[in-house]
Amino acid sequence: MNNRLEEIRKKHGIKQEELARALEVSRQTIGSLENGRYNPSILLAFKIARYFELNIEEIFIYEEEEKE
Repeated sequence: MNNRLEEIRKKHGIKQEELARALEVSRQTIGSLENGRYNPSILLAFKIARYFELNIEEIFIYEEEEKE
């Protein structure tokens, strides 16, 4: 799953530490989300979307893998 979290966070002028504190997660979690190493739980995805007043789909992009 791809995401626009880093782009959206920077557009709002928010540091990883600030976002992590607001969402009650570690800064490392935010970094891992932004780098695509970690997909958020549905609860965390909702918290992020609510924080930025966006729909989940505006932040997280789900692309199905092509079947052979």
